[in-house]
Amino acid sequence: MRKLLMAAALAVGLGAGLAEARTVRWAASGDPNTMDPHSQNVGTVTMVLQQIYDPLIQRSQDLGLAPGLATRWEQVEPNRWRFWLREGVKFHEGQAFGAEDVVFSITRAQQPTSNYAIYVDTIDRAVQVEPLVVDIITRVPDPILPNKIASVFIMSRAWSEQNNATRPQNTRAREEMHTTRNTNGTGAFRLQLREPDVRTVMVRNTDWWGWNEPASREGNITEIVFRPISSDATRIAALLSGEVDFVLDPPLQDLNRLRAAQGIRVLEGPEVRTIFLSMDVHRDELLYSDVRGRNPLKDLRVRQALYQAIDIQAIHRTTMRNQSVVTGTLFPPQVNGYSREEDVRLPYDQARARALLAEAGYPNGFGITLDCPNNRYINDEQICQAIVAMWARIGVRAQLNAMPLAPFFAKIQRDDTSIYLLGWGVPTLDALYSFQSLLRSRDGGQGNGIWNYGRYSNPRMDQLIDIMTTQSGAPRDAAIREALRIYREDVPHIPLHHQMIPWAMRSNLTIPHMANNQPYFRWARMN
Repeated sequence: MRKLLMAAALAVGLGAGLAEARTVRWAASGDPNTMDPHSQNVGTVTMVLQQIYDPLIQRSQDLGLAPGLATRWEQVEPNRWRFWLREGVKFHEGQAFGAEDVVFSITRAQQPTSNYAIYVDTIDRAVQVEPLVVDIITRVPDPILPNKIASVFIMSRAWSEQNNATRPQNTRAREEMHTTRNTNGTGAFRLQLREPDVRTVMVRNTDWWGWNEPASREGNITEIVFRPISSDATRIAALLSGEVDFVLDPPLQDLNRLRAAQGIRVLEGPEVRTIFLSMDVHRDELLYSDVRGRNPLKDLRVRQALYQAIDIQAIHRTTMRNQSVVTGTLFPPQVNGYSREEDVRLPYDQARARALLAEAGYPNGFGITLDCPNNRYINDEQICQAIVAMWARIGVRAQLNAMPLAPFFAKIQRDDTSIYLLGWGVPTLDALYSFQSLLRSRDGGQGNGIWNYGRYSNPRMDQLIDIMTTQSGAPRDAAIREALRIYREDVPHIPLHHQMIPWAMRSNLTIPHMANNQPYFRWARMN
């Protein structure tokens, strides 16, 4: 009865063109581990929070840049960008949006407990020019600042201060604070209920500024009910029975059945995400290995051996069911800076891998633990299982440690790992994001090596990344190309593939399939 009353209430005053409440029931394998918009730069968090919060600059359906809370922006000086803000916007709890909220949010994202430093790394400060005008002043010229700002959500300063949330939640320390379970954005949907690992309910924000924009005008979703369902079989059964309407991550083995099912649609396309293995190349002795007094992963020959022992085509055919793009580089072609010439894998060669191990002093191999998520990427645990079996053939005795995404990310973010599987998306669609986050030395600079848990460090790579940060044109392009060559030769990672993403849904739901694997329900329509 309560649900019926709520639906009736929603139907009143929903805005032009909406005659009735429309609920979309959404499922995925994993749940966000926080509702704090500056704490965890992880896709499972972003997929929910981007329904609730707005950035200054939004992504369009083709992943281009579009006005958000800023109606326009301009680089008025080499180190100064000016943003003109949207009038009349309110946060979900009623606070008026203005320049002070932007200044606060940029500053908050720069705090040590933020995992968003990569987006604000060049920023010296944000300053209010007028109530609806903000300048962002950078320490150095930043040619891609708008691409970065498009990933920074804007919070209410007053609400954050009132709830002791002026800095991001420290998820590494398992901190609990108001923003762990509560939100107050300006976005198309507002959080109504948050039950971690059970369900998250969001309802339409009828006052959202964007409902009259052309892209969102046809959107008619009034309620989103998100449920994490870890079991593939249960998730697909729920879709086929009509219990859920949309599955973000249908298992590959079920795609043919879904394509043939009545009342079901499958959307497919490439994702801007690369799956790879990262290795601890820093410690003198690995945490999780039977080798004492040495770190075999510091030896290039060992890294090459592990790489060449992987039959990536077998993983593509069998584990991924041809739903992947095999790669030898750091990011896919959609990213600015991609080079086909550098997208070359070391050849699969078990004999060569065994010889390399022997040359490095490990003729009988060694033992190691492979950390792997089991509900974050498509067939992530199965990929790791296949790799463990392939390494066994060259004498590397890998123990698989698979776990849900929340403990997995907490573990690697404590540097408590020797080798791990990671999937890396590129929300800025620019090479710098990947290089700086994953390969820059962890020297304390904002964003530098923020996801470099193998602690790879190469002075020349650092120089090239710094050129990418501050220069444009031919010098920047040359730096990216050289960095890709060093990446291929140094083997700090073992690249596997770019992920393909299928979405499955009831046929009465229409939603744009996005290469960033983010469902934007403001653009969705249910008939």
